[in-house]
Amino acid sequence: QLQASGGGLVQAGDSLRLSCAASGLTFSRYNMGWFRQAPGKERELVAAITWNDGNTYYADSVKGRFTISRDNAKNTVYLQMNSLKPEDTAVYYCAAALMGRQYKYWGRGTLVTVSS
Repeated sequence: QLQASGGGLVQAGDSLRLSCAASGLTFSRYNMGWFRQAPGKERELVAAITWNDGNTYYADSVKGRFTISRDNAKNTVYLQMNSLKPEDTAVYYCAAALMGRQYKYWGRGTLVTVSS
């Protein structure tokens, strides 16, 4: 089970940190990803972090502004979002993929709204 939190309403230029707490799985063996889905748009992968070496991936639209990290001792993955823009407005989901396979487990999402 994945539980995302930390969303909210902020102004452009502000920061937010999303958290996703995992339970019921061996967290350290899972790639973790943050996805988002804006109204009328397809879900997209925003950032991901590997289970074994901590390598990260970022969508071009968030590079330099967002940082994904994980704390295996707390079974939690984070998404630090800085310099937020109105186009970052979306429901953000965390997901888990066992040892780099397909994302199988999904959280319920947390809404991020960025006003201009």
